[in-house]
Amino acid sequence: MQISREKKLEMLRALLLSRRFEEALTELCKIEGKIHGMMILCTGQEAVGAGVCAALQPEDVIFTNHRSHAHLLAKGADPKALMAEIFGKRTGCNKGKSGTLHLAVPEINAPCTTTVVGGGPPIAVGRAFAQQYRGEKCVTVCFIGDGAANEGSFHEALNLASVWELPVIFVCENNLYAGAQSYEQHTRAENIADRAAGYAMPGVVVDGNDALAVYMSAVDARERALAGKGPTLIEYKTYRWRGHGESDLQLYQPREEIERWQAMCPIPKLRGDMLAEGLISADELQAMESEIGETVREAIRFAEESPYPEPHEALEDVFA
Repeated sequence: MQISREKKLEMLRALLLSRRFEEALTELCKIEGKIHGMMILCTGQEAVGAGVCAALQPEDVIFTNHRSHAHLLAKGADPKALMAEIFGKRTGCNKGKSGTLHLAVPEINAPCTTTVVGGGPPIAVGRAFAQQYRGEKCVTVCFIGDGAANEGSFHEALNLASVWELPVIFVCENNLYAGAQSYEQHTRAENIADRAAGYAMPGVVVDGNDALAVYMSAVDARERALAGKGPTLIEYKTYRWRGHGESDLQLYQPREEIERWQAMCPIPKLRGDMLAEGLISADELQAMESEIGETVREAIRFAEESPYPEPHEALEDVFA
């Protein structure tokens, strides 16, 4: 598959934006009282969001989980609205009511972030059923972690999606840890993707640190879904550099393991390939980095200067 320069630039920008956005959050979390609540980051595994979302169209829907920043930014979320929401401010994408763990950005067709482990697949199946029922030419993507693949909801969702041949792509970001449990401690199967055979759907294993490989696998799965051939389960092998949350000291992750995966960072891989192929110059790369840096700084300024919601606003935007 030939991937255009524009598409590669889109992925590189998404990678860099996600990384710089979360690097800023890492520093902000060190300031007492700056950001409230638990902060869960996807540092090191940004290529999954960048590659998958580059394969999607605006009308396609994503459901994501607690490591959602890279997915939402790659899908087109406004960094300022996202940062303001993380700060709990009224100008955030959910008016300061969701914080970082329950983000929803309907305008980019990201209607739900669920922190319930395994909570996303049944919701995604429902949305994919609606797409099929209405005859819509779009797909639903559901991002989960390896831990969620051991939940009953995951298996029920895959079974029903297969039975009804729904246009849904199940994306498993296998970052080798579910909370503080290593993959070997919670799963016996070598690959999560092997479970797809039980539901008569393709199960694909992909290098989750290779944005181009991620993109190509997502394009294939999307084309299959739109052709009426049903769902695909894609397992992206990747790694989270940081703990489960920013208060996690990572005592269970061997330092040499972290360093080994950091050496396989997805950003230098794509950036180096593009420089070698002459698809981007050093000056263009520097300009992109500068623009992204200013975008993140402006997002922080916007969030810091924005007001908190008033107490009575808690009663707005509710069903009952």
